[in-house]
Amino acid sequence: METPNAPNPEAAAPPSAAAELNRRLGGLLGRIAAGDQAAFAEFYQLTSRRVYGMARRVLIDAELSEDTTQEVFLQVWQNASKFNAAAGSPLAWLMTISHRRAVDKVRSSQSASDREARYGATSQEIDHDSVSDEVGSRLEAEAVVRCLDTLTDTQQESVRLAYYGGLTYREVAEKLNAAVPTIKSRIRDGLIRLKTCLGVS
Repeated sequence: METPNAPNPEAAAPPSAAAELNRRLGGLLGRIAAGDQAAFAEFYQLTSRRVYGMARRVLIDAELSEDTTQEVFLQVWQNASKFNAAAGSPLAWLMTISHRRAVDKVRSSQSASDREARYGATSQEIDHDSVSDEVGSRLEAEAVVRCLDTLTDTQQESVRLAYYGGLTYREVAEKLNAAVPTIKSRIRDGLIRLKTCLGVS
């Protein structure tokens, strides 16, 4: 499968264009479910940049993002018949799969002991690794995006760098020109807010 070009995840199509794209993708999914390889190739051409862009934002690493993109489209080929138009648009379905795949890649790339070593000793008030485990296991793409938006800009940036970018507390602190205790506090407070927003008990 051809590696997609550099993504442009910020580009948003006008509503009419988005509706037309979803109509087109819905038709292609029906044909893909019947084993139509030409429909699959067209579906890939229309959506691969978006999928790669989602993976790249989560994983940062280009090679891992390409691998994840391949896995997403393999899942589309195998599970096109499971798409339910009543539950959402084809593009939303695809982006949910993409986000889950990317986050699964992050989670599988490091063991619990690695996470503990990377992020240091946990706070007495809250074990942020256990919170991230709970959040990760319950996340839905749209819910996470919505809940991330409830964080302050500094919390959101710190959480993204630590948990999606794979940086240590010290690396996050250096990148944001802040003290390590400040970064730890931002991440802890941000994860508490994510936990509350996502309804993780």
